[in-house]
Amino acid sequence: MPKAGTISRGEFDLDGQIWYAVHGMDRRLAALGLTGIGFFVCGAIVLGVVAGRWLDGKLNSEPVWTIVGLILGIVVAFYGVYTMLRPFIGDKGDKGNS
Repeated sequence: MPKAGTISRGEFDLDGQIWYAVHGMDRRLAALGLTGIGFFVCGAIVLGVVAGRWLDGKLNSEPVWTIVGLILGIVVAFYGVYTMLRPFIGDKGDKGNS
């Protein structure tokens, strides 16, 4: 067991119990939330590519909108992953105040 005050908010001890206690989250519920990240990334990228292919077909501008859709899907995927993982990352600004 680590000494009191050695682990700040957002960091893990060996079992990860402090983080879960601070954030009031069950471990299984947190793991279930993390499994959706892969589906979100895949969905965002596929949706961007499909929308781009559809626009290319309508505007006869292949592959311009497919590439734009791919890039937009990747950006949305990264932002979504960051938003989903933000509670697990913790605030970096709290380190100096511990």
